[in-house]
Amino acid sequence: MYKRILLKLSGEALQGSDKCSINESNLLRYAEDIKIAAQNKTQIAVVVGGGNIFRGLSGQQRGFDRVKGDQMGMLATVINSIAIQSALISIGQKTKTLTSICMEPIGEYYSHHKAIEYMNNGYVVIIAGGTGNPFFTTDSAAALRAIETKCDVLIKGTRVNGIYSADPEIDKSAIKFDTITFGEAYAKNLKVMDLTAFTLCRENNLPIIVFDINGKGNLAKIINGEKIGTIVNN
Repeated sequence: MYKRILLKLSGEALQGSDKCSINESNLLRYAEDIKIAAQNKTQIAVVVGGGNIFRGLSGQQRGFDRVKGDQMGMLATVINSIAIQSALISIGQKTKTLTSICMEPIGEYYSHHKAIEYMNNGYVVIIAGGTGNPFFTTDSAAALRAIETKCDVLIKGTRVNGIYSADPEIDKSAIKFDTITFGEAYAKNLKVMDLTAFTLCRENNLPIIVFDINGKGNLAKIINGEKIGTIVNN
């Protein structure tokens, strides 16, 4: 059983099939899964992307300055974080949002000491704003925050139930890995996370679990030791 985890959610996970920026049904379902997991006495930090609202790289392709585009993406993650916080509060889960960019009273300014203190006191801690710097993805932010807050594992929720040898939505013969090493994943060029995030996890011996976030109760099952998804470690 994991004592402290960081859950990484993509912004797109909040969209749903209706392509609305934030689908209320998805939002509430994820909040309920997080609360169930937290009730198992596991400390939880959450990092969410902003791709459902704005993605810096796509903005650059449309003529935005990369730095400004990434700053807009950071703000998008704050919007998503507030939405998750609101959903968690509505179902009775104590929650704090910390931001990598100073923007009180929307959220408290992030420090790893503060995040750990809140988790020790039973709060789910949502860390918004990416790393606070351009040119870094929210995958990198998730890896960095997980290492800073001494998490046991980084759990990445996706719409696929693990890591495959190829995209299973395209290649039906793709093989699912139950476990794989960082070295093997790199050699096979498997897209687990971006390279910066992947290297941070590898060098700091932080395991990554990739699982299907849309499977009800999957997060709690992983925390309780069930083999769901794919685990990447050294």
